[in-house]
Amino acid sequence: MRSLGLAAVVVPLMLILPVTQASAACQKLGFSVNDYGKVGPANDAKRLLDKYIKEWTAKHGIKKYRTGKKTVTCELFIDVGFFDEYTCKAVASFCWDGPAVKTKPAN
Repeated sequence: MRSLGLAAVVVPLMLILPVTQASAACQKLGFSVNDYGKVGPANDAKRLLDKYIKEWTAKHGIKKYRTGKKTVTCELFIDVGFFDEYTCKAVASFCWDGPAVKTKPAN
């Protein structure tokens, strides 16, 4: 009788414990480009952000990752009238399976 009581207590506790999944880590990076016009620097910022993420992950030994949606914002830098210069910044988060990478805070 005593062994049945112990089994009745252990089984419900095992059902309550959370199931752990593979750990995933994420990072957010950005890249800015300053150039004439708006379309060129926006496209360059996205392209160079992809390159930067690829280099960053390789440097940290990350082989497989998933990149989220890129957002691009552009601000007018110089308004000369017949041409404008913009600073465009592309930002995206990317995630990989595994532990987080410790990075130094930006100054």
